[in-house]
Amino acid sequence: MTRKTQKIPADPDKPLLVTILILTIFGLVILASASSAISQVEHGNPYYFVSRQIALGIGGGILLGGLLFILPHQLLKTLAIPGLMGALAAMLAVFIPGIGLGSGGAHRWIGLGPITVQPAEILKIAVVIYLAAWFTQRKDSTISFREGYLPFLGIVGLVGFFLILQPDISSLGVIAFTALAMYFAAGARIHYVATTVMMGMGALLLLIRIAPYRVNRILAFLNPGSDPLGIGWQVNQAMLAIGSGGLFGRGLGFSREKLFWLPEAFGDTIFAVLSEELGFIGGITVIGLFIFLGWRGLRIARSLKDPFLSNLAFGLTFLILIQAFLNISGVVALLPLMGITLPFFSYGSSSLAITIGAAMLLLSLSRATHKNLIPTQK
Repeated sequence: MTRKTQKIPADPDKPLLVTILILTIFGLVILASASSAISQVEHGNPYYFVSRQIALGIGGGILLGGLLFILPHQLLKTLAIPGLMGALAAMLAVFIPGIGLGSGGAHRWIGLGPITVQPAEILKIAVVIYLAAWFTQRKDSTISFREGYLPFLGIVGLVGFFLILQPDISSLGVIAFTALAMYFAAGARIHYVATTVMMGMGALLLLIRIAPYRVNRILAFLNPGSDPLGIGWQVNQAMLAIGSGGLFGRGLGFSREKLFWLPEAFGDTIFAVLSEELGFIGGITVIGLFIFLGWRGLRIARSLKDPFLSNLAFGLTFLILIQAFLNISGVVALLPLMGITLPFFSYGSSSLAITIGAAMLLLSLSRATHKNLIPTQK
């Protein structure tokens, strides 16, 4: 008599599902509050931005996430290379006249009628899927300098080149940190990781030096009070919003900073508005939700027997966590502001759609954990 394992139909991880739903709904509520004033002034409708977020961000995320949820997992592995090539092609499309859209010297969007798409957001999830497949194929050579480390640097360098062209250094930071975390989890030597971090810091210093606005962000971070009405305005207003929120906040909808004082109040610095209205309790609750999402995601990754699926779950989890960490750290002045959206909260249909898509794919992976395998007798 032999014992085999048989896969049985399984529900997705319920705690993770509930956390994603809470973050999505909570994000819409805060976005509605943070964007109401400017939405009324610019469009005559206090719910203009949140309605677009629901239609395009959540709608697009459900379509993308639904597809990823039902797609056979091994098919994702087959589509890893075409997916990455398609995402890189979309990155170049932003420079095509009549298709690409630019603003402030940056070319980061593609116009599809009334809809704008940011290819860098697509590239994030494409890189995670590709690296998950790549590390699986090279699981015995990740510790090799020649067969593992150098090719890894080549992949990250290629992706980085496309992002620097736009330029979009914030997305490059998210992808680079996620890729490095995946590489470390796949078995990279610690000195490879340390070397990569040092090279990344050197490259960042060079990119900062050649762009004055990046220099200003560093100066504002190092000494926010040096130019409070200039380069330090955004970080000072963000800190003022957080500080004035106190323990319990002014109350939902009663932020003062969102009334045209805080730049990007419903974008990159929405966490400051959240903290002003809901106080320390609201801010720490959001941080706790992201930590819980990360714990469930890593738990799923550890429970998956298939190396590709495990690598993929790890990458998707860190993709969301790293972006949330960099955004919140910038808003509370632990790091320079990087122009990164807060997942589930900041306005941006492409960002929200990809975040929901990544979360739903993680939910799909949770159905394939070894806990959903039962022994059978033959």
